[in-house]
Amino acid sequence: MIDRRRFLQTTAAAMLGSVAFLPGCAGGKASGSMAGEVAIPASRLDRIGVQLYTLREAMAEDVSGTLANVAEIGFDEVEFAGYFDHTPAQIRALLDQNGLTSPATHISLQASQENLAEVIEAARTIGHRYVIVAYLLPPDRQSLDDYRRWANHFNEVGAACRDAGLQFAYHNHDFEFENFDGTLPYDLLLERTDAGLVQMELDLFWIAKAGHDPLAYFDAHPGRFPLCHVKDMTTAGVQVPVGEGDLDFANIFAHADEAGMRYFFVEQDNPADPLANVAQGYRHLAQLRF
Repeated sequence: MIDRRRFLQTTAAAMLGSVAFLPGCAGGKASGSMAGEVAIPASRLDRIGVQLYTLREAMAEDVSGTLANVAEIGFDEVEFAGYFDHTPAQIRALLDQNGLTSPATHISLQASQENLAEVIEAARTIGHRYVIVAYLLPPDRQSLDDYRRWANHFNEVGAACRDAGLQFAYHNHDFEFENFDGTLPYDLLLERTDAGLVQMELDLFWIAKAGHDPLAYFDAHPGRFPLCHVKDMTTAGVQVPVGEGDLDFANIFAHADEAGMRYFFVEQDNPADPLANVAQGYRHLAQLRF
């Protein structure tokens, strides 16, 4: 279960980080520090990404304009959730035009079963490093045997991705933490998949919503979580814009080396103003020190 002292936002630490370091610096010293004062080391994210699912309506209307807006906000990376009738070559050209990269893409379970060769070819053209199954539909997750079957399938997909120079991963929601006779499906997936073939994209909102602490998973499965979705939550369990909730992202990111975490994608599922939402998320992460 969540250790609230570890997981909820520590205002004092955030305040210290905001005054102890110059913007854009890590491990520096505040301007005007007293003589002899020792600066506390700090880190910041050197790349910030956005999951384009948040901007799906804008993407459906104007892929080129949406990517331009994302770049203008300051994002370095995007994670796709569909290409909206654009070819991989067109997507790659738009990324290059806007100075963006796309280290990861979400695909459906069905695509991993029926169109994997096309998925891999598109990923290599666009420049993805990670191919991620994003969701299991309810009929596909009725029992532990279902998860065992998908674990075997994920190992097969992971091997095909590895052979193509890519990495396969799985993205969680909260249903993977439902108890099946004393076993959590998420634990089963971690244990029954080859760590070299199947890695995890950790959705920080959904694991918190399910009542579990990501730091415990980092301890148990170090290096297994190269990507995360940065989604915020109140203590009441409500999804809110990044920076308006109570998840202690600084504390989580301070364990990034243990987790193997290198990619951080801002996301909110159904924001009122998607572009303003991701811009706020970017600003919050850009100033975060940990």
